[in-house]
Amino acid sequence: MKGGRVELVDLSKRYGSTEPPAVDHVTLDIEPGEFITLLGPSGSGKTTTLNMIVGFTEPTSGRVRLNDRDITQMPPHKRNFGMVFQNYALFPHLTVAQNVAFPLRERKVPAAETERLVGGALDLVDLAGMGNRRPHELSGGQQQRVALARAVVFSPSVLLLDEPLSALDRKLRQTLQREIKRLHDELGLTFVFVTHDQDEAMTLSDRIAIFDAGRIVAVGTPAELYHRPSTLFVARFLGESTVFAGRLVAPDVYAWHDRKWTITGRPRDGALVVRPERIAVALDEQSVPAGANTAPAVVTDVSFYGTFHRVELAFGDDSVGCTVLPAGTSPAIEPGARVIAHWRPEDQVLVTAEP
Repeated sequence: MKGGRVELVDLSKRYGSTEPPAVDHVTLDIEPGEFITLLGPSGSGKTTTLNMIVGFTEPTSGRVRLNDRDITQMPPHKRNFGMVFQNYALFPHLTVAQNVAFPLRERKVPAAETERLVGGALDLVDLAGMGNRRPHELSGGQQQRVALARAVVFSPSVLLLDEPLSALDRKLRQTLQREIKRLHDELGLTFVFVTHDQDEAMTLSDRIAIFDAGRIVAVGTPAELYHRPSTLFVARFLGESTVFAGRLVAPDVYAWHDRKWTITGRPRDGALVVRPERIAVALDEQSVPAGANTAPAVVTDVSFYGTFHRVELAFGDDSVGCTVLPAGTSPAIEPGARVIAHWRPEDQVLVTAEP
């Protein structure tokens, strides 16, 4: 199997002349074999975009291209894309093997070849020996594995997955995330994955396209988007952040109330963002490393997560933030403690307020 290249060219979708567009001039190149996730809050346009890629929804304007061929007007069954849905969409009256075989029968694949391909697909998703069971005899995770096997059994060039794990519990989600990643690595297909779960997107993706109000507001690798977000929306949506609303007063100086902080790189005016794992806390000035930026804070909550503590902080202007500290943290770091939050200048980023 080999992944196809998908191009979205100025793609838009409107459902009424007076309504804001569900998808607003989206352009995106998806490379062959890439795992890309469309991530965003509910109503941001990610599922509508997926439906236009697969052909379930007709664009108001723009084009969808596959391997340099315009497929915008092509019906879904001719695009040869695999699709995995949130609700599995299995046929309850068919066995597991018959469900997986369904797309092969639609394509009139000979019986012997169908049996071989179905067996291989069930092996791929660790369901060998379960071909004669009915969907109701399987767990939710097993049903989703059947849906995955059915989606890849006919060797599509692109696999589209619409929140396929959202109905599962956390532990099972994590197990199937690893399985989906393994499938992608083994098959080399192009995966287009839709989710609103930031952790899921970070775990699975080669790149993430973040949606807001029908537009793509950022595209990048998980590390790029997390460590160097371009906007306040991206910083807040993808993980936790401590945000300081100050201003740039010199090329290398950021002012926040009575504090003057060192800025590195090529700064732009905007809010200053620091991720939780980049912030440390000290009980006195003498414990703060030289060259660090600092802000006084009060600990408002400490939560234990096994290997670390999540510590919520309140700053003088009513802004709030957090840090994560190792499980062996000093017992003096407790609610009500006055601390000095500090971080290295290279561990902060200035972001714009607008997408």
